[in-house]
Amino acid sequence: MKVSIITVTYNSGKYLEDCIESVVKQRYKNIEHIIVDGKSNDNTLAIIKKYESHISKWISETDKGMYDAINKGIVMATGDIIGILNSDDMLDTDDVISSIVKAFEEQQTDAVYGDLEYVDAKDTNKVLRIWKGRPYKRYRFRYGWMPAHPTFYIKRSLIEKFGFYQNHYYTAADYEFMARYLYFNKISAYHLPMLVVKMRMGGQSNKNMRQRLRANRSDYLAMKKNKIPFAFFVSILKPLIKLHQFYQKK
Repeated sequence: MKVSIITVTYNSGKYLEDCIESVVKQRYKNIEHIIVDGKSNDNTLAIIKKYESHISKWISETDKGMYDAINKGIVMATGDIIGILNSDDMLDTDDVISSIVKAFEEQQTDAVYGDLEYVDAKDTNKVLRIWKGRPYKRYRFRYGWMPAHPTFYIKRSLIEKFGFYQNHYYTAADYEFMARYLYFNKISAYHLPMLVVKMRMGGQSNKNMRQRLRANRSDYLAMKKNKIPFAFFVSILKPLIKLHQFYQKK
């Protein structure tokens, strides 16, 4: 079973090497690492070329944003399974992909997701908090729940059937994607109870109140599109329910 990992970059030279190294170190070797760069002007391309023997495919061209770039990567992918690894994130341990593949095989599922740890940007050994996933139940989408998108892996054949990321949902495009598959189209999913990704603290949707309100409206539109009941109230509940998904690292 081949796994395609898509990494989108734009001026990602500061952390990209850590990202690539985490893929290179995987014990599971049937991995296709695809990098889609948005015409970086820092040292991103130099790092990509340094690791070119470990990268299956890469392009560098202008795009319409992160999710447009992800869609380009999906078009390039040939794996049975597709996952997204952000350029400043890392696979948590060297057995992450082998564990994900095993879960697909043993559980006979359409998608797999796991747990996520937020780490300090400079010291990635310093864990700030953990997003602990829960066993998959479709009804939880009605209460604003969602899996941790950076840990989400899905069969490529389903993307060909149900469609790509919708760029016009902005920072809610990952939520809309998972709601469309897991809630609206009722695909099966399995929660893998292990840490899958180390994510450096930060995020496009939570930098300030204006961006949070924009993200909230995008969440609402994504919920309404995918027939989640009482979308307006659920969109308000969604940021609050995350409080129960985060655990402070002692």
